[in-house]
Amino acid sequence: MIPETVAQVEPHAQVMLNPEQDAEEQQWRQQLAQSVRSPKALLQQLQFSDQQMQQLVADEQGFNTLAPPAYIARMQPGNAQDPLLLQVLPQAAEAIATPDFITDPLAEAQFNPIPGVVHKYHGRALLIAAGHCAINCRYCFRRHYPYNEQQRSRKQWQDSLKHLAKDPYLEEIILSGGDPLALTNPVLFALLDEIEKLPQVKRLRIHSRLPVVLPDRITSALCQRLQNSPLQVIMVLHCNHGQEIDDAVEQACQKLHQADISLLNQTVLLNHINADADVLIALSKRLFKARVLPYYLHLPDHVAGTQHFFVSPRQGQDLMAELQTRLPGYLVPRLVKEEPGRAYKTLIAACTLS
Repeated sequence: MIPETVAQVEPHAQVMLNPEQDAEEQQWRQQLAQSVRSPKALLQQLQFSDQQMQQLVADEQGFNTLAPPAYIARMQPGNAQDPLLLQVLPQAAEAIATPDFITDPLAEAQFNPIPGVVHKYHGRALLIAAGHCAINCRYCFRRHYPYNEQQRSRKQWQDSLKHLAKDPYLEEIILSGGDPLALTNPVLFALLDEIEKLPQVKRLRIHSRLPVVLPDRITSALCQRLQNSPLQVIMVLHCNHGQEIDDAVEQACQKLHQADISLLNQTVLLNHINADADVLIALSKRLFKARVLPYYLHLPDHVAGTQHFFVSPRQGQDLMAELQTRLPGYLVPRLVKEEPGRAYKTLIAACTLS
């Protein structure tokens, strides 16, 4: 099994932290260890009645519940339609088998030349840096990914990077997972050291949900290490609703911004959560206030167990048309979808009035 807590991850390097930095490191790790790990415990913490829990608790379908305290604190107690709760609470609909909703909708297996690497885009490659997250999002397109077959140790990272070093056109490495920021600083910094040895690599992109769901992870030591990297660093957040951004998240983004890290956001368009123009407009404005630029608005992938989140391309186009009407261009994300076998994301234009 892939470890779910940072305490279980094997340390690969020693990083010297001052007392203040060490306290920051221990704080976020303790918060992660205190995460809620069952639907019943989550609903109890949100003050749902026993009767409500009987109606709401559903089988996890082999994808465990996981939500950190900082994220739960932004949910509305007793509200079964809370947009944050719906992202992490297992639902009975997940057990319904639906044609075309499969375990590997993006056919990533065929672009997995060596464990831990997804290499399908020209000039860039994705490195599975971690097999665990700080939160388990129910719509996750990798909820069925075989992390247990792709465990990461320092030796395996080196093997992955040796493979990538053979590509002379590789300019950008994308750290994904799981969530790369769920790694401890010693582990993450050791990986960065190895990546920075590749002479053709110019940019490092980190895809992470942690600045949103566990903002204390954005420590001074992390910001300092990223700022000192010879690579241009881009942090791609994953935020789906304006309610996810509180003062702590905004402060975390401000720290990253001050460390000269470019901040982008990807949103997944989700039924019952954000498939509404007013919600998406509020999200874009809230992100920009936190110095994050809206980047992609993803149509949901056809992942087994996620059909209840599905939003059709036409719905997405209609929403984009309204966003373009009501927002300045720099606050309008691009509507995209991923298609198996394609070497790029498919850009979907907004519907035009006839």
